[in-house]
Amino acid sequence: MATEIKVPALGESVNEATVARWLKKVGDSVAMDDPLVELETDKVTLEVNAPAAGTLSEISVAEGANVAVGALLGRIGEGAAKAPAAKPQVAPAVVAPAAAKTPAAAAASAGGADLLERSGPAVRKLVEESKLDPAGIAASGKDGRLTKGDVLAAAERAPAAKPAPAAPRPPGAREERVRMTRLRRRIAERLKEAQNNAAMLTTFNEADMSEVMALRERYRDSFEKKYGVRLGFMSIFVKACIVALKDIPAVNAEIDGDDLVYKNHYDIGVAVGTEQGLVVPVVRDADALDFAEIEKKIAEFGRRARDGKLSLDELSGGTFTISNGGIYGSLMSTPILNPPQSGILGMHKIQKRPVAVGDKIELRPMMYLALSYDHRVVDGREAVTFLVRVKECIENPERMLFAV
Repeated sequence: MATEIKVPALGESVNEATVARWLKKVGDSVAMDDPLVELETDKVTLEVNAPAAGTLSEISVAEGANVAVGALLGRIGEGAAKAPAAKPQVAPAVVAPAAAKTPAAAAASAGGADLLERSGPAVRKLVEESKLDPAGIAASGKDGRLTKGDVLAAAERAPAAKPAPAAPRPPGAREERVRMTRLRRRIAERLKEAQNNAAMLTTFNEADMSEVMALRERYRDSFEKKYGVRLGFMSIFVKACIVALKDIPAVNAEIDGDDLVYKNHYDIGVAVGTEQGLVVPVVRDADALDFAEIEKKIAEFGRRARDGKLSLDELSGGTFTISNGGIYGSLMSTPILNPPQSGILGMHKIQKRPVAVGDKIELRPMMYLALSYDHRVVDGREAVTFLVRVKECIENPERMLFAV
């Protein structure tokens, strides 16, 4: 009896998916829980596993089609797949040897080679560069040798080689039309929604990264040895943002109808770029985690995001987001809000710049910081103060230890 393969529950408020790719073809043997097909939703790509062992006997929905929860994807029949019929052995083709040169051609070739051998290296090089047949050049030198004048005269008499015509452009090479993935469409919708609905503004500042970089350098080896993960900048910025969010709670709030909802928990979204698009997994209760726990969470999210293994729950419910465009070389940018959140911090590339330190000019590793915020919730004074708090924590990391 055949076992049906159906679309599983996709998560809260997600009722439809797109068949992205079949991992097996009809006739393949499958074991219990083998991945069969990838489904793409608005937020994640998930695999549907085999509900039973047997042979994939039917694929009911082609790649690219939209399917609802509970829809039939295919069927698994009982028994193992039949072994493919052996291909008939074909005797290897006998390649005919190259045709032998005619006596006249062989004599001409041998004569030209002998002539070159007797004519000296300078003449041989000139003949090679001119792409001439030495047997066809009249020799005027002693003992029948070629001279450079003989070669140059023959080169002038030779017809000029016509340039090869340009290869025609293959049809369709000027552009390529590709259907947007469901994830890419959803990203576009949310970004446009943020622009249309929020009164979005951005404020900028810059932070001297000297103290943070020195801190990482001092504890890098011992931190990695103890916790099995590298101490990165992201965990430090997460902690700095939490200090600032506690000081400026409006940045951690959101609008719900006619109400403002202030969050007393700190679930920080960390933007991760993948080949499929940008996803924002959420570090839950980040204020209760130490630096090592945050680094482990972020590293795990990065791996699973690239493999398309994040769940819908891990991508929803954040209260504030951090995006690091600096890893791609961005010096300054304006991040777009992640609705319904009211704030997002943009990190950028660290670059040495001359700055005034007391009465001196020094080269310091500087980073531009950008805070985009919803002006319906966050006033300009609060936004600027928030960013100053982050800057102070980065330039004086001990502030984060005492939350001051």
